[in-house]
Amino acid sequence: MEDKVPIPDIYRIFAPWERATDKFLTPLERFIKSQTATALSLMLTTAIALILANSPLSEAYHHIFETPLSICIGDKCLSYSLHHWINEGLMTFFFFIIGLEIKREILVGELSDLRAALLPVLGAIGGMLFPALVFVMVNMGKPTISGWGIPMATDIAFAISVLVMLGRKIPPSLLTFLVALAIVDDLGAVLVIALFYTKSINFWALGVAGAILLALWICNRAGIHHVIPYLLGGIFVWAAMLVSGVHATVAGVLTAFTIPSKPKISPAHFIDALQMLLQRRCKYHPDPRVLTEEQRIMASAVEKIAVEVRSPLYRMEHALHLPVALIVIPLFALANAGVHLDLSVVKSVWQKPLSLGVMLGLLLGKPLGITTMAFLGRRFGIVSFPDGVRLCHYWGVGLLAGIGFTMSIFISELAFKGNAAFIEQAKAAIIMASFLAGVSGYLWLRFVSRVAPCKAWQKAKAQ
Repeated sequence: MEDKVPIPDIYRIFAPWERATDKFLTPLERFIKSQTATALSLMLTTAIALILANSPLSEAYHHIFETPLSICIGDKCLSYSLHHWINEGLMTFFFFIIGLEIKREILVGELSDLRAALLPVLGAIGGMLFPALVFVMVNMGKPTISGWGIPMATDIAFAISVLVMLGRKIPPSLLTFLVALAIVDDLGAVLVIALFYTKSINFWALGVAGAILLALWICNRAGIHHVIPYLLGGIFVWAAMLVSGVHATVAGVLTAFTIPSKPKISPAHFIDALQMLLQRRCKYHPDPRVLTEEQRIMASAVEKIAVEVRSPLYRMEHALHLPVALIVIPLFALANAGVHLDLSVVKSVWQKPLSLGVMLGLLLGKPLGITTMAFLGRRFGIVSFPDGVRLCHYWGVGLLAGIGFTMSIFISELAFKGNAAFIEQAKAAIIMASFLAGVSGYLWLRFVSRVAPCKAWQKAKAQ
């Protein structure tokens, strides 16, 4: 979340009702930009989708998302259903954000220090391998075996929101661990989609996508910081990927890796430039609503250096966060989470190999994989646990990582494309497992904190 520098009231020009509305809008704005708002919007649209799918409006609900939409240039047309455009079009922005986050974390974030990154990387590897193995064990030799990638995913918005709700009851380092683990998990999910859920490949189209990505990389190395070439290039990469057979959303991640991560000017030069501008003396216009020519020039200069001190990666990540969190992801949930749920479906989840594999993979495989890898890492001296963190904490985080939701539903659509019955089974299991994982993870971490509160919590309470 991008923090704003507070401006003293004596320098502000207030509208008649602005002071009153600020008391309501400022906290609301902060909330909207938080991970909790993302999770709540996702939860709300999921609930709406489930209500519609289990109501007399079910047929109309499904019919809306099967409505064909076409984009034509001359006699060439791309024609897909609304559901397809959301999954392969809008979701590219979601994957683009994931790509930007992965690149940032690798360069300057939690994954930039190899020693510090090793624990969440090991946890993520265990959290991907164990669920897949559990699923394979349940579905070995059955036509549903292709869904092995479904329980590998973690929904970062939901998982972090549950962890944030625990506040000071848990060590602060657990949140850092979960964020880094989810980033590595996302990278693993993207690789799985690209390598294992691609049916056939058009190598000419793939070559075109590669050439465009090379051109964007050259733009990066040439010091081009304007975002327009990268956005246009990303659109063409997406179109080429769509034709190539590789899932088009992978274009979002690959394009994100070409975005410049360094600003045009350094923070030190930014401060120097601001100080030079502040030293200039300029006259004020008697009307506070009007800028003098000198003031306009100064404002433009400040605006320019304020843009140039922030890298394109930073600007694009912050510009797209809200639209993706509050439009793209909720639309995806609305289009994909509408599954028929009744008592018979709930019972059958534990009886059918596909849904049972998903449930056990998310609820058992995830915490078992993360905890086992954390234990082995410490046992062999590869990693060390932060202060106040014990192995039981990682089991709780592992349970929260079992909230697969967005990415798990996405992979289920790819794994069983054209098989509506299998997709429905997988989605029902994902929704139920994600709910159980969130509740059990929250309760487990609360219980662990009450039995033996961590040092960080004790210090905070003492203060």
